[in-house]
Amino acid sequence: MNTPEQGTGGRSTEGERLQKVLAAAGVASRRVSEELIVAGRVTVNGKVVTELGSRVDPEHDQVTVDGVAVQLDTAKRYYMLNKPRGVVSSMRDEQGRPDLRRFTDDLEERVYNVGRLDQDTSGLLLLTNDGELAHVLAHPSFGVEKTYIAKVRGRVHPQAIQQLRQGIELEDGPIRADRARILQAQGDATSTMVELTLHSGRNRIVRRMMDAVGHPVIELVRRQFGPLHLGTLRSGQLRELTKVERGQLLTIARSAGSDPATPQAGRKGTD
Repeated sequence: MNTPEQGTGGRSTEGERLQKVLAAAGVASRRVSEELIVAGRVTVNGKVVTELGSRVDPEHDQVTVDGVAVQLDTAKRYYMLNKPRGVVSSMRDEQGRPDLRRFTDDLEERVYNVGRLDQDTSGLLLLTNDGELAHVLAHPSFGVEKTYIAKVRGRVHPQAIQQLRQGIELEDGPIRADRARILQAQGDATSTMVELTLHSGRNRIVRRMMDAVGHPVIELVRRQFGPLHLGTLRSGQLRELTKVERGQLLTIARSAGSDPATPQAGRKGTD
C-alpha cells in the first residue's frame, strides 16, 4: 500500500476522495458509495478502508467493492466482438485478408485483441487498450478458461468424451478438457455438436484434440472467455463490456498479475 502522501486510503490532501472516485466510476451515487465505505465493503490496495476522508490516486491505486475490482481509469476501453469466420485476428494483415480493422475503425481509441482465434473459428474475442490486462489474460501460464461449441464429423460416443476429459497425447504434450459433453447428434450420424471447455492457450488446440479422437472439426465457435459470455451478440457485432463484466475481468487479471510465479509474456496460441 502506498504512503498517505500518495493518496491511498489515508487522511491526506493528495488524491481524490474515495466516495467521489467510486461515484465517477459508476459504482453508485456518492451517498451510497459513502455507505459502502462505512460498511467496510471497500478496499484500497487490498486493505479495507472505512474512513470517509480517505483519498486515492485513480491512476495507481486498486479499489474493490465486495471483492470485485473497480475500473478507475476511464481511458481504458473493453469490447467484446463476435468474430466471423474468414476474419484473421490481426489489426493489419500483411497478406491482405479481412482483419479486425473493419470492426474497430470507428472507435475513438486504438484497441488490440487479447489472444487469437484462427481464421476459420468464429466467436468471442476481447479487444482492449488495457495492455496490462491483455498481457495477463493472454499469457498461456494464466490459462483463462474458454468454452467452445464444435460441430464435428461423425457420431460422437461417450467413450470419446471420456477420453477428452481424461486426457490425450498430442505431439506437443498431453492435454485434457476441463469439461466436455455431447450437445446434439444429427439423425443421419454425419455430425455431432460438442461443447468443450479448457484453459489451454496452445495453438489450434480444440481442432487437434477432436482430430485425435477421430472427429475432425467442421465448424468451431468460442462462446465463453473467462467470465465473458457471447450471449445473443450476432456475428460481426461489437459491444462495450458492462460495468459488471469489466469488474470481473479486472478482478481475475489482478489476482493473476499479483502472483509472483506468473512469468513474463510469451507467444500466444491461436484457438
